[in-house]
Amino acid sequence: MKFVEKKPVRVAILDLYEGVANQGMRCIREILSQFSEANFLNMEWEEFDVRQKLEVPDMSFDIYISTGGPGSPLDTVGSEWEKHYFNWLRQFEAWNNSPTHFQKKYGFFICHSFQLLCRYYKLATVNKRKSTAFGVFPVHLLEAGREEPIFEGLNDPFYAVDSRDYQVISPNEEMFKKMGASVLCIEKERPHVPLERAIMGVRFNDYMIGTQFHPEADAIGMSIYFQQEDKKESVIRAHGQAKWESMIEQLNDPDKILWTYSHILPNFLNQAIEHFQTVEV
Repeated sequence: MKFVEKKPVRVAILDLYEGVANQGMRCIREILSQFSEANFLNMEWEEFDVRQKLEVPDMSFDIYISTGGPGSPLDTVGSEWEKHYFNWLRQFEAWNNSPTHFQKKYGFFICHSFQLLCRYYKLATVNKRKSTAFGVFPVHLLEAGREEPIFEGLNDPFYAVDSRDYQVISPNEEMFKKMGASVLCIEKERPHVPLERAIMGVRFNDYMIGTQFHPEADAIGMSIYFQQEDKKESVIRAHGQAKWESMIEQLNDPDKILWTYSHILPNFLNQAIEHFQTVEV
């Protein structure tokens, strides 16, 4: 899809990585760069260090992407950075709920950010997993997910990069109904494991969506990254040789992570920018 360029599209990246080395920020920047180039857009983005510098964006941006991050999504309740973060979220909601604002703001929430929102809205239980989820895993669409434009073009199941010690489970149906939210997808079924499957994606409202996995994960870049000797040794030490080999194999499968990377966030950006152009006409 090609867009007629009018004014710059402004994107705010809320960085929740707390200065920890990661691949997420690089991947998000590359998706924005590739999308703007492919669609002849003047796209600008600014990054906000939420946890270290208490930085949050104002309402002058069109699109907001909130990242994953390290640590527990439970232990930071009441922290100074969370106060700033949720104050920004309330401003975001207020803008979109105002009948005088015809051009709405769009937000995508990844992994740690997704867990924070599920906790904040009391949509589900957020707790620690029995073991770390790390690698490439199948994600299964539910009925709402099959109709979700952000997942258009994906297979069922599709594959995603997962890296987390915490999970979102046991949806609160009353709160989902009250918010008009919907569960889009869940983690792989494991009949031999007597544990509830985690919620992997939620449509919070018309303008906010989030995933517990990493849709920004770049298969080629991450494959190169994890084949560096120090990173390889780190993964094998933590998760075993078989996990490392499986991850590299699946990262290099064009029908898996590369396919997810090229669909979810680009579909989200398409949806947001189509809305902006419709409003401007």
